[in-house]
Amino acid sequence: MSDFFAKVPEEVQNHLKQLAGSINLPEGADALEVLARGWLEKEEHFNNQVSERNLEESDVYAADETRGGLIMTQSGSLLTIGPLEEDGRRVEYASIGLRTDVPERAEKSGSTLKGDVVPGESAEFLIGPILKSSPVYKIVIIKDENLLMDVTQVLADDFIEVNKTLIFE
Repeated sequence: MSDFFAKVPEEVQNHLKQLAGSINLPEGADALEVLARGWLEKEEHFNNQVSERNLEESDVYAADETRGGLIMTQSGSLLTIGPLEEDGRRVEYASIGLRTDVPERAEKSGSTLKGDVVPGESAEFLIGPILKSSPVYKIVIIKDENLLMDVTQVLADDFIEVNKTLIFE
């Protein structure tokens, strides 16, 4: 293993090892290093948004939480969970972009969480754009829906750029 992989938290390293076979890379590329580098860049973007916008991380996103939330998974995917409304939530999923076994992007209105979302476990949905995410790494609860959409757009754009650099280098 090289420099990037060693900098990733152990629980994320274990998850990235599981993902290494499900990504499409040029011959000779070190999948773990590519995944780790991308993950570290995405974590930095996520942390920058949390810091710049004075957002607070949480240990849990309750299934009945009325506010929206932003979740980064151990794979480096991004989940945006909209505020709770009468017909459920609007949920957006953006994958790490390199995987061949999940959609790159998916969204669904009327989504319903199966239960509380906590770090280290998958976010699961009874109805959603996906039924199960990779294990959750970080959770941020955001009161203002406009702020949630703004942060989501910034991070989605940042994550797409990271994916492009990983694919084309």
